[in-house]
Amino acid sequence: MVEEVDGPSHYGGKENPYEAIKIIEAWNLGFNLGNAVKYILRAGRKGNRVTDLKKSIWFSSCPCISRRALASRLLRGSSQCVHEVQS
Repeated sequence: MVEEVDGPSHYGGKENPYEAIKIIEAWNLGFNLGNAVKYILRAGRKGNRVTDLKKSIWFSSCPCISRRALASRLLRGSSQCVHEVQS
């Protein structure tokens, strides 16, 4: 069975020392940079490579967006970047 929750192959696999979550946590990248790195690392491994790279650019261009603002934007279906100070 392919693991899709804990250590999925499109993020490097649980046994891989360079699994996306391990890198993100080791470098304390936080939400936005962590997501940017995640999408770069999985580009072409899950879904469309160009889409993943576009997502990475979007997250890396919004360094000050709060999680609440991001969730609100995603729920409304907006991809426009909102710059807010994190609370």
